Amino acid sequence: MPNSPIIVALIAFSVLSCIFAFIRGAEPERIGAGVIFANLLLTLGGQAFIPEPETAFSVAQLTLDAVTALALLVLAVRYASLWLGAVMMLYALQFALHAFYSVTERPRDMLHAIVNNVDFFAVSLCLVIGTAVSWRRRVRAASRPASA
Repeated sequence: MPNSPIIVALIAFSVLSCIFAFIRGAEPERIGAGVIFANLLLTLGGQAFIPEPETAFSVAQLTLDAVTALALLVLAVRYASLWLGAVMMLYALQFALHAFYSVTERPRDMLHAIVNNVDFFAVSLCLVIGTAVSWRRRVRAASRPASA
């Protein structure tokens, strides 16, 4: 389990952004939040339950990132949403980061931690922005008088 205050704050922000999307988002935001939340839970569970060697966790993490990016690709194509496209690209970046460290057998260092955490923060931020835009559109559409 993470013990750094920054990581705990990042996880809390991610969970709160998923809750915000579940409450205020439309269908694409809710499904996207579900995918992101599942990725977060499976990543934390993998860190807790997959034993060392590092290669076992790396393969599991690569697989999880690939499945998440693929699920977000399907959502981005289905709903043609800009925030979903951005999140899908961010997960592709995360996959590339993990693949680079896995293939080169480079130990995880501070650069990996920074890029990984900034990337996941950007994923959560895109979810919040996409949800806010969707919510605002629905509020504006509901407040317009109906045309006769």
